[in-house]
Amino acid sequence: MTVITDEFMQQQLALSKEYTMVLLKPGPEQQLPNARDIIWEHARKNFQLRADGKVAVVAPVTTEADVNGLYVFNITPAEVKTIMDEDPAIKAGIFTYEIYPLRSFPGDKLGEGFASA
Repeated sequence: MTVITDEFMQQQLALSKEYTMVLLKPGPEQQLPNARDIIWEHARKNFQLRADGKVAVVAPVTTEADVNGLYVFNITPAEVKTIMDEDPAIKAGIFTYEIYPLRSFPGDKLGEGFASA
C-alpha cells in the first residue's frame, strides 16, 4: 500500500482548486408530453458546456432516483446559476437543481469504469 506522508498531503492540498457541483433533481413537470425533446436540447447544452471547458463532469444518473444527474463545473457558483437558469429543461420544470461549491484537485478524472459479465 502507498504511504502518504503529512508533507505530501500538505503539498497536494495546496494544489486544490475551487469547483462548483450541481445536483440535478426531478422537477414538477417531468411528465410533459414533449419532455424528451426538451431533454434532448438540455443534452445539447451539456455538450456545449463541455466543449467550452465550463464543465468537467456531466454524469446522468442511470436509474430512477431522487437525483437525475451530477455536474462538476470549472466556474463560479454565480456563473453556474446563470447557466442553469437558462437550461431548457430547468425552464420547463422538468428538472430542478442545487448548487454546491467544492474543492478538488486539477487533473482528477473518472476511471475507465467496470466490466460487466
